[in-house]
Amino acid sequence: MESKPSLRTAFTQPRVSCGEDKEGAEISHVFQMVEHSDSLSLSDEFPEGGLKAWTTAFGVFLVQFCGFGYTTSFGVYEDFYNEHYLTNETSSAISWIGSFNTFLVTSACLISGPLYDRGYFYHVIITGAILQSFSLFMLSLAKPNQYYQIFLAQGVCLGIASGLMNIPSIVVISQHFRRKRTLVMAFVVTGSSLGAIIHPIMLNNLLNSPVGFANGVRISAAMVSGLLLIACLCMRTRLDPPTTPVNYIAASKKCIHDVPLMFMIAGGLLFQVGYFYPLFFFQLDSVKHGISITFSFYSLVILNASSCVGRVTSGYIAAYTGAPNLIVIATFSCGVIILGMIGLNSLVSVVVFGVFYGYFAGLYIAMLAPLAATLTPDISELGGRMGIVAFISGFGSLIGTPIAGALLTSNYIWWMPTLFAGVIALVGSMTYGIMRFMFIRSQMGKQALKCQATRP
Repeated sequence: MESKPSLRTAFTQPRVSCGEDKEGAEISHVFQMVEHSDSLSLSDEFPEGGLKAWTTAFGVFLVQFCGFGYTTSFGVYEDFYNEHYLTNETSSAISWIGSFNTFLVTSACLISGPLYDRGYFYHVIITGAILQSFSLFMLSLAKPNQYYQIFLAQGVCLGIASGLMNIPSIVVISQHFRRKRTLVMAFVVTGSSLGAIIHPIMLNNLLNSPVGFANGVRISAAMVSGLLLIACLCMRTRLDPPTTPVNYIAASKKCIHDVPLMFMIAGGLLFQVGYFYPLFFFQLDSVKHGISITFSFYSLVILNASSCVGRVTSGYIAAYTGAPNLIVIATFSCGVIILGMIGLNSLVSVVVFGVFYGYFAGLYIAMLAPLAATLTPDISELGGRMGIVAFISGFGSLIGTPIAGALLTSNYIWWMPTLFAGVIALVGSMTYGIMRFMFIRSQMGKQALKCQATRP
């Protein structure tokens, strides 16, 4: 009789025997298999595809398209609010709308992650979809120079809605795929990149045309509502929730004692202070440097199209480098490229910056979920751990762009916020590097203990 495979995650490298040298153990055990939760039956095989699995993946793709894809398109609103709709407000004040939205997208995961683990997937997803549709239609009713109306609709309600859907939609992939998990996760998060291409084109052409702000936002809201309806109909869970829910107080204590995970959280917190600066200010920077208005409207499209390529290719690259190595490379490259934004002053420089920053930013975003899974020994706690990581890291996105906006000033002194964002992103990258070192060290220690236990 054919034996059924044990359930494990797909972050693996070939095993070595205890007799191999220390260097060999380090290389081959960086990405050891992670034991699956005891709550899942060992006889329950992963389908690795099928209609339910791929329709779920498509639904998750649409959620990312409408959720984080819309959030990362805030640069269009930043430019429009500065130039036309919130002219009485500073760049820093306007940035708070987008940064608070981004913070809630990540921090709401602290609630949605545990709810997912307890079996409330459909409740969370449907609530988030309805709230996102409602918030966008309410945004269309906001009046010029009424800051609080826009902040409540776009900064608060839209952020909560996207945050409720974000983590559960990605983690549900782990119920349908094992060997292809990293690849499929990398595929679905390209939905946010595609959204960050389509939404800016649509919004720029609607908001800056006779259609106007109110009707333009309503058209956008109608499209998002329709796609989220399709997503809700497509996504399905495969496994029953655990009979004994995860104790998240105990899980949180585990996180505190998990050194690599703590460095991942610290790295994300620091890196995201600088990460969102180009996404929010790239189009405005292009306009203020005299680049044609028409081309400047497509600056974010170039960046996000390149980000989409980065996310698509990340799964293939990670198969050779591993998620920890790839995230260090991506964050370091992003920091260096942000510093290069100081020299942005021509059409060519806009294209070059957009292509290179977009690509490495795409690698970074695509690797967050696989990295969290790699560092999680008990996969049943993955939703909660990703919620904790996203919540704490989200404070970086909350404070980063408002600080950059304050450094920019009303005189548009571009080198100051650029230098700040680039340096802090590089510090975050170095923290990720420490995480990688600590992860390798912990895996070598576990292997050494196993070898000692198996010796006669």
